[in-house]
Amino acid sequence: MVTVKQQYEAYPYPERDPADEDTRLITGSPSHPFEMDHMLWNGARDWSVPLRILVAGGGTGDGLIQLATLLDMLGAPARITYLDLSTASRAVAEARAARRGLGGIDFHTGSLLDAADYGQFDYIDCCGVLHHLPDPAAGFAALRGALAPGGGMGFMVYAPYGRSGVYPLQDAFGALFDGLPPQDRLEQARRIVADLPEGHPFAANRNLGDHHASDAGFYDLLLHGQDRAFAVPELLETLDATGWRLASFTAPAIYDLARITPVPEGMNPRQQMAIAEKLRGTIRMHVAYAVPADAPPSLARPTNRALVPHLRGIKRQALAKAVAQGRPLPLQLGQLRTDVTLPRSAAAVLAAIDGRRDLSQIATTARLDPLAFGTVWGRIDAALAPWGLLHYSGLMRQTGKSLRGL
Repeated sequence: MVTVKQQYEAYPYPERDPADEDTRLITGSPSHPFEMDHMLWNGARDWSVPLRILVAGGGTGDGLIQLATLLDMLGAPARITYLDLSTASRAVAEARAARRGLGGIDFHTGSLLDAADYGQFDYIDCCGVLHHLPDPAAGFAALRGALAPGGGMGFMVYAPYGRSGVYPLQDAFGALFDGLPPQDRLEQARRIVADLPEGHPFAANRNLGDHHASDAGFYDLLLHGQDRAFAVPELLETLDATGWRLASFTAPAIYDLARITPVPEGMNPRQQMAIAEKLRGTIRMHVAYAVPADAPPSLARPTNRALVPHLRGIKRQALAKAVAQGRPLPLQLGQLRTDVTLPRSAAAVLAAIDGRRDLSQIATTARLDPLAFGTVWGRIDAALAPWGLLHYSGLMRQTGKSLRGL
């Protein structure tokens, strides 16, 4: 059997060329600072306090580079610890950081099960790693042990239904290619996948694309020797058992059963999310934030008029123009398509969002009295925040910096 460490030494994942840092920054969820503030610190973190960060299982560095670059651009002090089993992956991550001239990063080769040995952290990033451990619960527990009071974690684990067809192939290839080196496993598996019948669950699955992107992507998806997926109930039970509580999925609307069908009376929120996942059928990963089980509520709420809103993935002027014209905003997340509709009265409010004005100042700029603004903003928040398109954070206001060009 090829071990996890051997795999990532042979095929560091995701495949990245440090020279590409000159022309692009890969961003996403979790671990965008505005999203972190919104999910973990009620949108009101004091960013003058240096943030202690652990990137656990950092791979070739996507999460690390995003965090370090954005915090540097925004003028937020931070110290980042990178940890990964693979020396080859670490070399890529180090080269990417060096290409960008990023400092304040300590690189270590090791297991996230030893995370607490490296200190206590205000924020932990752990994406695409926990589901590759022999005992994922031990990984969740180890990271909980490395979390400082008041901290939280952004994480991603695989989900089963959007990955249909993957696990039968992994099992088959594991039996067929036992004892072969990684390169031979890859070559033979590619030939088999190319000839899969059209009706095979994997061939019919439009949610997956890593196997087309690179050798590393193919290997990670279909030849991994240690891989499991979490349905919503299993994920929540694991969080419960290891001292965590789900703060929120990054796009909780996807898990909102009421957006799909009427909810039976008496069905609890956990059951609703579990059924929504099954009805969606295309969720291939769960991206979320977690806080300690005994932590107070951490999600930003628009009842606080001192909060500073940010739009994500949409340009405010373009959105304001579309709303003023009565046009819906088309939205696509994976295979899920929907329209977001806002009243025309929201246009002036949207145009006033600049990452520095708080809600009270936006109301003044839009020339709305508190009652009228509360009604309009309630519609905006309800339409955008559940899809991960609206976050609250005072970071730009505190530092006076911005993310120009992003």
